[in-house]
Amino acid sequence: MKQSPQRLALSKNQLFYAPLILLILFISGCRKDPEPPSVKVTTIVTGLQEPMGIETDWKGNIWVAETGTTKNDGKVVVIAPGFIKGEQKMMAYDAIINLSSIKNALSGEPEGPANLILDNGILYILAADFLYSIDVSSFKPGDEPIDASKLPYEDIGSWVRSQKIVTPNDSHPYHLIKCIDGSIYIVDAGANAIIKRKSAGKYSVFAKFPEAKNPTPVGPPTIQGVPTGIIFDGSSFLVSTLTGFPFLDKQAVVYKVSTSGKVSVYQDGLTTLTGITPGNLFNRVVLHFGSFGATGFVPNTGSLLLVNGNTVKPITTGLNLPAGIKQTGPQCWYITSLGDGALLQVSY
Repeated sequence: MKQSPQRLALSKNQLFYAPLILLILFISGCRKDPEPPSVKVTTIVTGLQEPMGIETDWKGNIWVAETGTTKNDGKVVVIAPGFIKGEQKMMAYDAIINLSSIKNALSGEPEGPANLILDNGILYILAADFLYSIDVSSFKPGDEPIDASKLPYEDIGSWVRSQKIVTPNDSHPYHLIKCIDGSIYIVDAGANAIIKRKSAGKYSVFAKFPEAKNPTPVGPPTIQGVPTGIIFDGSSFLVSTLTGFPFLDKQAVVYKVSTSGKVSVYQDGLTTLTGITPGNLFNRVVLHFGSFGATGFVPNTGSLLLVNGNTVKPITTGLNLPAGIKQTGPQCWYITSLGDGALLQVSY
């Protein structure tokens, strides 16, 4: 519609504020889709055993899930400052031991503590089929570890398999978030679905993710989505996907899921994603696990990426099979490296 000259004209007040408006627009334009100027990758601690998800607390402690060896020996360690020979260093202390760690009955792959969130002193941990809710409000690094074998849990995986969501029937509760109404949303990497937990024992299938046609003669005729991370942006959920074998380049998708469970594509053309974080006003941040080669995933081919629904910009590359991510600021993330058994900090 053509506008009238009157509507196009600036009032005296508008003219007065025009320089300020232009300055704001200029600053916003400079901030839009920023190129990371100088990325710093710092190793916080090494010697971790199959490190996966990450959480932080208000004291600055870092909680990391360790998968275990399939003998119900999964762990959560807390990383905090300590002293070695009088020198202060970041150290990993056992916080929770004997978490569920099993071999997946369908794939034969190890499954143990995968991801965790902290809410009002309660640490929610997804470990194999189970969801643990553990009060850690009084736990301090160096305290006697909490023995999870003596604690109650919810068997999420068995409930999911009872719903027969996928064929062959599978479940791997993998990542979770808690919303303001108290509901926990769990992405299940085996069932390719989001499970809503309204409260203990009250579950429902909130959303399902589609399979894609396999364009190669290698592997099954269809490729599963394998959701790995979930965030809520204030109006909808965003979910990262790894994709199933043969882990093809540019086949991973970030899905957008409405509050009613409707699934649509936010961004496609990505590769083997293991997590997603809020990023900033202009971009989300996703974690790329690595490239799949003739003998498996290739070391040091992972990366941290800015995505906005259309474009992809690398923050840093050369990560060694990064599995877990926690954002601590608009330009700072903790990342676990499966390949190095390490916790890293990436910032710019």
